[in-house]
Amino acid sequence: MSIKTKVALGVVFLFTAILAIGGIGLYYLHELSSDTQNIIRNNYETLQYTKRILDASNKDILIVADSVEKNILLQESNITEPGERDLTIKLRSLFEEYKNGRRDSVTLSGLRSTALAIQDLNLKAIIRKNDVAQETASRASTYVVIILSVFAILAFTFIVNFPGYVANPIIQLTSGIKSIANKNYEERLHFDRKDEFEELAQAFNQMAEKLDEYEHSNLSRVIFEKKRLETIINRMTDPVIGLDERKKVVFANDQAIAFLSVTKDQLIGRYAPDVAVENDLLRNLIREGNPKEESNLVKVVLGGKENYFSRESITIQYTPTGEKNAAMIGQVLLLKNVTPFKELDLAKTNFIATVSHELKTPIASLQMCTRLLQDKRVGELNHEQESIAKTMNDEITRLSKITHELLDLAQVETGNIRLNIQLADPKDIIQFAREAVKFQAERKHVAIEALVEENIPAIQADADKTTWVLVNLLTNAIRYSPENGRIVLQCYKQNSVVKFSVQDFGPGIDAKFVDRLFEKFFQIPGTPSGTGLGLSIAKEFIESQGGKIGVESSEGKGSIFSFTLPV
Repeated sequence: MSIKTKVALGVVFLFTAILAIGGIGLYYLHELSSDTQNIIRNNYETLQYTKRILDASNKDILIVADSVEKNILLQESNITEPGERDLTIKLRSLFEEYKNGRRDSVTLSGLRSTALAIQDLNLKAIIRKNDVAQETASRASTYVVIILSVFAILAFTFIVNFPGYVANPIIQLTSGIKSIANKNYEERLHFDRKDEFEELAQAFNQMAEKLDEYEHSNLSRVIFEKKRLETIINRMTDPVIGLDERKKVVFANDQAIAFLSVTKDQLIGRYAPDVAVENDLLRNLIREGNPKEESNLVKVVLGGKENYFSRESITIQYTPTGEKNAAMIGQVLLLKNVTPFKELDLAKTNFIATVSHELKTPIASLQMCTRLLQDKRVGELNHEQESIAKTMNDEITRLSKITHELLDLAQVETGNIRLNIQLADPKDIIQFAREAVKFQAERKHVAIEALVEENIPAIQADADKTTWVLVNLLTNAIRYSPENGRIVLQCYKQNSVVKFSVQDFGPGIDAKFVDRLFEKFFQIPGTPSGTGLGLSIAKEFIESQGGKIGVESSEGKGSIFSFTLPV
């Protein structure tokens, strides 16, 4: 039987109970009303008639004969009790005798006694009928109480049980759904009843069974893959730490645990910033990344020796099926021991600094010799000799420039950049830079247009190094500009900084090379030869003064190199 049918039957039952109680009540009310009407109509009226006759017998009956006649006629039409007819006939007979001449006391006494007998008969009938009415009322009360009690018990049982009958399966179903949501796919529902809930339980159990099968079919493979990943991670010689999207540590290999000098219990499953409060190394690892390359190096003293580790943070993203945007689900921190490379780098820097310094003296001597050769006071040179001397001078100048750049690079790499920060006028810097590249620009017929904002404020900078950077940018712009081209040099205030920009209209730079322009020794393939150090050194000079340097370029439209320094 369905729940709908059961609910309908319950409502029908309650409706039937109401009808039954109402019907019984109406029936017995009708019975009581009928008994009351019978008493009034049949007996009480007779009492009224006989009373009037008795009242008339106390007077001269002949005077009130019409009244007596009228009441006797009414009584004759209202005979309702056994024996009342005979008494009424007798009353008529005595009244007729008295009226026709027999007016003695015996007849009058008989008339009065007959009226009293009729009255007594009706009084007894009233008492008897009242008893019957009382009995009817009592029986009605008994029946109503019994039926009401029965229906009340049944209704109470229905009220108590039916909500549970409907709600209990829903509660069990809710609990089952929560268990399934918590991946307890062994949850089952059992309803021993033939209705919709049993069908629902069967459907739920089928769903749970399918989910359980799916879970167990993949569980062994997932466990295997998990163990394999753990083995791979632990086999790695470099520290590896994994965080979830809430910054909780999901995994860490043995090398990472040894690196941080903690136990697994102190690290795995804990909120990384909480652990970092007491662990400086972890605090360095989970900090937000810095674009500077050096900021990704972590220095650690292991075994009494300084060790350097490069830090790499990999964001793990996942795009749910049907979604367009990827969501961040975790982060992996990789550390690689670069101590040998750092030592080699330091050795290389020291070597470059030493060699560059030692080369300065012979280069200066060579420059002096070529100048002496070109001095006509020493002697005249033929055309071929002049060409050779000029070539030697150009190559020595180029060698001198490379030597100075190598010395600047050594300064940058050792962190010993010597800055003379003071108030500097941007106009002076621009003037010095234009003078420095004037000959080079004239030789290629490239015009330099300087657009300097009026009343531009002074900047906090090392004027020499800033001029060097600007000269480097102008030199590159001249190199890549076409013959008879032009370069736009701008300088203007932008919020709290002064911005310098150098725009050329050369071939531009391929987008795939733009991000690498400021790397050391990087050269764009197919471009004029150079050291690949100028832009790298310029970046270090500008950033060490609290500024920023950047580039915008489009192929075929030229490039704009710019840097900012604080006012």
